[in-house]
Amino acid sequence: MRALFRTLACLTAAVLLTGPVAAQQGPDPDADLTVARSAWAAGAGPRVIIDGGHHNFHTVDGRFAPFAAVLRADGYRVEGRATSFTAESLKDVDILVVSNALNGVNDGNGGWKLPTPSAFTAAEIAAVKAWVEGGGSLLLIADHMPFAGSAEDLASAFGFHFSNGFVLREGTMAPDLFSIADGTLVDDPVTRGRDDSERIDRLRTFTGSAFRAPAAARPLVVLPKGYVSLEPAVAWTFDDRTPKQDVAGALQGAVMRVGKGRIAVFGEAAMFSAQVGGPNRNKMGFNAPDAPRNKQFMLNLVRWLAGVLPD
Repeated sequence: MRALFRTLACLTAAVLLTGPVAAQQGPDPDADLTVARSAWAAGAGPRVIIDGGHHNFHTVDGRFAPFAAVLRADGYRVEGRATSFTAESLKDVDILVVSNALNGVNDGNGGWKLPTPSAFTAAEIAAVKAWVEGGGSLLLIADHMPFAGSAEDLASAFGFHFSNGFVLREGTMAPDLFSIADGTLVDDPVTRGRDDSERIDRLRTFTGSAFRAPAAARPLVVLPKGYVSLEPAVAWTFDDRTPKQDVAGALQGAVMRVGKGRIAVFGEAAMFSAQVGGPNRNKMGFNAPDAPRNKQFMLNLVRWLAGVLPD
């Protein structure tokens, strides 16, 4: 019980960074957005569309602006679109990025609470699945509750299942470090990159959610023993009755081939951007001083989605 209350105290403090006080959280204007050795000539890479049509917490001109800038520096053609998903809207897309989408009932002040219905219609989910099977590449990111619940129907179409909660090492709310050395980060073409200079040996995440993956998926980020998912009815509202799941062995990152296409699923979004938040303008993402390999990991992952890196 004492450990639980220590956890809740940490969670309360963390609201200033990642909870509904979102007005204090935004892109870091001083982040390093350069790429040392780009995969493509400027503007010659695949077309990357960042979803902005589903009440997304992260958009191309907002909190995912640093993500978009780094990809442009790597040669991709990046834009945002605020449209529904149809065969027509996806036909010119090479890589689709969906980060922290919401159903409209969960958007706005006071909306981060149960229930968390799907952010996507059944028709949209069918369109995205058919597009991936036909050769498209999807990066699906669903952070802590309510985002994980809103993404569940889309994820489950590919065999992934999110826990709609807040994942943490029990007793602490510190950002999580995963490493090749302890087996929580997996040796894979994505973590190896194109050569040793791009190899990833550690990766920092910032809370998020957990998910279970189908057998065909390749795990990248594995939650070890001691991790739990706290699953409140209202985001950032916890007490000793808050449901809790043991998520040891669940994942925060995985990739999978689907037909002719590729999908990457992640349970944490801040790791892919560079943000500042709270009254002290704390750094969170690949700009954080303790996340020096996050930007390279992001590049490796999108290069795998683009077919630059092998399976």
